[in-house]
Amino acid sequence: MLNATLSRALHTQAVLTPDATAVVFGGDRLTYAELDARANGVAHHLIELGVLPGSLVGLCLPRGLDLVVALVGVLKCGAAYLPMDPAYPADRIAFMVGDAAPEVVLDAVPAVIADQVDLSHAQGVAYVIYTSGSTGRPKGVRVTHANVMALMDAALPLFDFTPYDVWTLFHSTAFDFSVWEIWGALLTGGRVVVVPKEIAWSPESFVELLRAEQVTVLSQTPSSFYQVMNADSGGLAVRTVVFGGEALDVSRLGPWRSRYPDSDLVNMYGITETTVHVTFLRLGQDVAEGSPIGDALPSLELHLLDSRLRPVPDGETGELYVGGTQLALGYLGQPGLTASRFVAAPGGLRWYRTGDLAVRTGGELHFAGRSDDQVKIRGFRVELGEVTAALLECPGVTDGAVVVRDGQLLAYVSGTPERVREHMSAALPAHMVPARVVVLDRLPLTANGKLDRAALPSPDSGSRRQELLRRKLAEARG
Repeated sequence: MLNATLSRALHTQAVLTPDATAVVFGGDRLTYAELDARANGVAHHLIELGVLPGSLVGLCLPRGLDLVVALVGVLKCGAAYLPMDPAYPADRIAFMVGDAAPEVVLDAVPAVIADQVDLSHAQGVAYVIYTSGSTGRPKGVRVTHANVMALMDAALPLFDFTPYDVWTLFHSTAFDFSVWEIWGALLTGGRVVVVPKEIAWSPESFVELLRAEQVTVLSQTPSSFYQVMNADSGGLAVRTVVFGGEALDVSRLGPWRSRYPDSDLVNMYGITETTVHVTFLRLGQDVAEGSPIGDALPSLELHLLDSRLRPVPDGETGELYVGGTQLALGYLGQPGLTASRFVAAPGGLRWYRTGDLAVRTGGELHFAGRSDDQVKIRGFRVELGEVTAALLECPGVTDGAVVVRDGQLLAYVSGTPERVREHMSAALPAHMVPARVVVLDRLPLTANGKLDRAALPSPDSGSRRQELLRRKLAEARG
């Protein structure tokens, strides 16, 4: 749809189903008509403050109905929203405000009902989301309404979503997975359940919420999902699970498949710079291992190239380049960085250089890590994914991760592990066996639901926990 925008599409849905529930937070709910009318009030308020089409508006709001209202209201006045999670460190928020220079920052939303207004434009920027930079400086990615609409036009027909579906807004709006969660629901007439932060951080509480709200569509990073899967004992209404954000280990999905054999499991590799999702793969029972990511959405094209920018043959590893209508405009205020990542392509087009590696086998792509994921240990090249896979095979390990610190491999696990290094030594060469194993109650996750490697403690801080665990195990064995 050439002139379609997110806010106009929402208004259309509000006209079609005004009394249907659009957003839920705790005991509070908004219908589509109420959401549209309150968003109009925010738009009028911003216009009165001098916000013009093309401006940037910061949103520093806690999770709740007002967050969704404000987000839509910003789009209606023709501006783009800049999400700033209130849980972020003050220095991070200050950097974003200084770097992006938003016209206004909203930390509260006026409870005003107003007439319809919509100054949005399909080619206008809808949001700016900051991602981590390889240089250590975060960078703002500018994504248009047309980019998001291209994603939805390409991806939604691949599912059987209905207006009766219940989605969760599990992720922070500062993570672009939230774009899929919010608009996937609202553009199909479904209901969005905004997950309180304290519930999102507790797998047990989140499972209770899924059951209470009868959630049917769940979007998760693999790291979050593994914890949810371990906390669940069955009886959920979830019929579709969409994975994204990081590499998925298909071999770990067995417990979920046994409890919910009819659930639709879909892996969607994606990047902020290419608007949330790039590929689609329905994970049938025959897909039982590895990290397959399928192939490109209809709105995109994928190119697997070697270091000389030549296509690699099937079975060989190459770097992924993405072209198509979902490519973002580039990085806010960084034309040099934009030019280095959004590169010129044949026919006057642009491709985004992802830095991700993949192998094409039988027409299907398999994720092969980052171009910088390989490490050297004592002169040997080591793939951390292979070591992690062996770690997860150890008895008693429910979750685990492997990192490199001070030239050594360190393993972090949760569960009730026994003789981890002994088991790994039987499966791996000596240089691939972690020097230390740290036992945690639960692996730390970022606000985006990914493994928080920076929050993994030093080995010494976990030694007391390990000693107590060893004593308990010894006592249990008599």
